[in-house]
Amino acid sequence: METNTVAVLILVGSFFVMIIARFPIAFAIGISSVFTVIYLGLPIMQIAQLMVRGVNVFTLMAVPFFIIAGEIMGAGGISKRLISLSDALVGWLRGGLAMVNIVASMFFGGISGSSTADTASLGTILIPMMKAQGYDEEFATNVTMTSSVQGLLIPPSHNMVLYAMVAGGVSIGRLFLAGFIPGITLGIALMIYSYILAVKRKYPKGTPFSISHVIRSIFESVWGLFTVMIVVVGVVAGIFTATESAAIAVVWSILVSIFIYREIKITDLWQIMERSLNTLAIVLILISTSTVFGWLLTYLKMPAMVAGAIFGITTNKYLVMMIINVLLLVLGTIMDMSAIILVATPIILPIAMEIGIDPVHFGAIMILNLGIGLITPPVGGTLFVGSAVSGVKIERLVKTLLPFYAVMVIVLLVITYVPGLVMWLPNLMMPLAVG
Repeated sequence: METNTVAVLILVGSFFVMIIARFPIAFAIGISSVFTVIYLGLPIMQIAQLMVRGVNVFTLMAVPFFIIAGEIMGAGGISKRLISLSDALVGWLRGGLAMVNIVASMFFGGISGSSTADTASLGTILIPMMKAQGYDEEFATNVTMTSSVQGLLIPPSHNMVLYAMVAGGVSIGRLFLAGFIPGITLGIALMIYSYILAVKRKYPKGTPFSISHVIRSIFESVWGLFTVMIVVVGVVAGIFTATESAAIAVVWSILVSIFIYREIKITDLWQIMERSLNTLAIVLILISTSTVFGWLLTYLKMPAMVAGAIFGITTNKYLVMMIINVLLLVLGTIMDMSAIILVATPIILPIAMEIGIDPVHFGAIMILNLGIGLITPPVGGTLFVGSAVSGVKIERLVKTLLPFYAVMVIVLLVITYVPGLVMWLPNLMMPLAVG
């Protein structure tokens, strides 16, 4: 057996063995890389050099700022104001609280950029409210979890920043714009399904529509929503880099939370920073170890091997994208989202580009795929948070999630095979220079 083939088996095989054995994902990536480097007889010092190089990237500085801004705004009273705004806009419909849940996730996710933070923050408020009004607890939890995936697509999203970093040369501004329509499409699809179910089960309507309520709610929540405007408009207009806009967003969120909403005190910032650092530490360890893993995949010509295997099955563009989607969905059920972005992008993106898929378009496809993985067992982080918040066992949630999975997969297929839906806004607002 060739040396490269054995090395690939060691790298991939040991990695999946450790995943099955419930090793932390960063350690599984790092240890399997060490085994492979030793087998290949490469200098061990090269591992340390690659790990340092992986985190020594200017673009990466945006990630901690986005994480901190999301934590501050999540603790700063924005959840209640976004729920109030969503209630004013859609609460009057049949199954109003479900609609409020979805729209609030659309707003909140755009600020936190985190599916789990969205579920934890909004779920603690809305799930008890929905149960008190007669909604099934499984339905209330499922709506909260699935709608939280919008936050991964709607900017600012630190996962988009990670993808841009790994993909190389992809505009963060175009990626941010590419997430808007898919995120909103997902929200509309979930609202349609929730409305149909609400009519069937006779869930209650909310308070009657009132324009004065809408205006008042917009005025109260606009300070928090302005955080998104700072980031998106600043990056798209070229006023700030992603890192600069994220840093400004942190300062703005502190001012809003302490001096306007007055929901937190200056002394509370220490705990917020501590939570942010815990999250950031995990992300940075993943990035550093994944850099070594990704370098080894390239060294062993793994992308060419995977491309050869897929094109050996079919060269049809639509079938290739179907295979890629299935592969990402399966990976999403067993691995952490950030790890998949860091490890799988160098392998799969070249295949997608070879069949004419724009890297920005593929970014939206990948993020939604992995968002579905967050609510899928056995390692779905959002699924565990939803279960913890609602008190409903995961087994019960998964059974009732099946139609929600179907809705999300339909949206995934739409954004995969209708590229204009994803690319229209980036091409309109940030067209690529020709020539």
